[in-house]
Amino acid sequence: MSSPITDSIATVVATGALPERPAELLALIDAAAVKLAETSLSPETEPELLAHTQTAERIRRRWDGISAALLVEVSDRNAHRTAGYLNPHQYLSQGLRLGTREAGRRLRMAEAIGEFSNFQGQTLPPRKPATAAAVAAGTVGAEHALVISGVLAKVPGCISPEVKARAEAELADAAAGLNPDDLGKVGDRLLAHLDPDGQESDHVDRQRQRGITILPQDRQLMSKVRGAMTPELRAKFEVILTAWAAPGMNNPTDPDSPTGTIDAESIDAEALAAARGRDLRSAAQRTHDALLALCDYVLAHGGLGAPSRIPAELVITVTDQELAAHAGISLTATGTRVPIGELVRLAAEAVPHLAVFRNHTSEVLYQGRAARFASKAQRLALFARDRGCTAPGCTAPGCDRPFAQTQAHHAPDWITPAGRTDIDALGAACGRRNRAVGTNRGQWETIILTDGPHAGRMAWRPATTNHPWRLNPIHHAGQPKNLHPPDSDGRRSSRPAIRSAEDSGPVTLSAMRRPACPAARGSYRRARAAPPVRPPDRDPPEC
Repeated sequence: MSSPITDSIATVVATGALPERPAELLALIDAAAVKLAETSLSPETEPELLAHTQTAERIRRRWDGISAALLVEVSDRNAHRTAGYLNPHQYLSQGLRLGTREAGRRLRMAEAIGEFSNFQGQTLPPRKPATAAAVAAGTVGAEHALVISGVLAKVPGCISPEVKARAEAELADAAAGLNPDDLGKVGDRLLAHLDPDGQESDHVDRQRQRGITILPQDRQLMSKVRGAMTPELRAKFEVILTAWAAPGMNNPTDPDSPTGTIDAESIDAEALAAARGRDLRSAAQRTHDALLALCDYVLAHGGLGAPSRIPAELVITVTDQELAAHAGISLTATGTRVPIGELVRLAAEAVPHLAVFRNHTSEVLYQGRAARFASKAQRLALFARDRGCTAPGCTAPGCDRPFAQTQAHHAPDWITPAGRTDIDALGAACGRRNRAVGTNRGQWETIILTDGPHAGRMAWRPATTNHPWRLNPIHHAGQPKNLHPPDSDGRRSSRPAIRSAEDSGPVTLSAMRRPACPAARGSYRRARAAPPVRPPDRDPPEC
């Protein structure tokens, strides 16, 4: 529909009055947005307001395409590394503060409609050309495009590319007159037409769609599970549930409930019958309890291998105050929060590594240049202090990688003469961030803070810059601000992970079957003669 305003703007565009450079165009758009925000809409009539709303939505949808084009250029040129970010997702979620979900949405949008370059520098057409054209015209938005991508991802692999292209064009055409929800229904009908009896799906499609995701914990610390099982996994899982999730078996609320598999020779038939009569659980609850019992079985029988690595054990950290009060939340090395009440039950048969950090034992926490890799004692000390990746802004917001997915990072770097494997020169870092440390542009540098409220913590900043040192606050949310109590002389300790029994520092437990004495499993190994090793301040604890 033509109007004097649109005609005048068309004349400006046709005469070349608009600037050509992207920076000038963006500045002009920014200035126009500021002016529009300051302009009152009260004088406008109702039809004009509706027309303005439609125009604003068309601009928003076109901007989705512009945003995708910008992301393509950032990705192709690795421009995100100039700002110190390892990948475009990290740049969006942290650099632009969009968060993980929105960053992922924008990247999926760019993958669908963006014109990427191949290794030869040639510009490739969009993966979904009809959708890209509709976004550029402002008739289709990002949500429509993501629905189209989701529908096409379910098309069986044996369908020809030509048919898939026609399906994409049909969906893009339908999107011009439908909202995303209704477009999804059209997509379901399209899939039913392409594969009416499910016979087109094959092993490749099932393997492509398989996956199980444990969603983040909610406010009640519960976690929902989402996923799709292959027929092979479901068949095996049902066999296990038949034996482990039978009524009366593995009931955590019944102390007399038999544990293990229902077919075990040690199961008392009368006890099982009595437990079955007391069992009021639903089928879903029995399935949950069966998985819990299976996890106990795997941990107790060494299913994760020899307990020489942190990922091979269930390690939990908690403060003395919370443990004494039986209130609060503890944290596992894999990032799960566990209420103190459940921790006490969980640790009933655990081997405590508490003495390793509360007293200076013979555990080697200072290896100097004698060894590059951190010992298990050092890893446990790092978990007690850092609780997760220390880098600010990694794959997830603030890098929420749990400690079990981190490495011991040296500061100064090990490759320098000053690098040493000492507890006060180490910090937890996920593999991607650990490999990003260096002295070149786009890399990161680290330091162990020696004063202030965060003394002993590892800080990060982009290399070759004078930016302020940054900490990762994610893993310490809700914890005391002063994590490292002062020494008796008022100075903060440079070895924060080693505390006295009276301090309110981290308590670290390793959930393994308890032997007669911790020393029986080597919890308190004697220091090897590998200088430089600092002598212990106190004697090893008694069993």
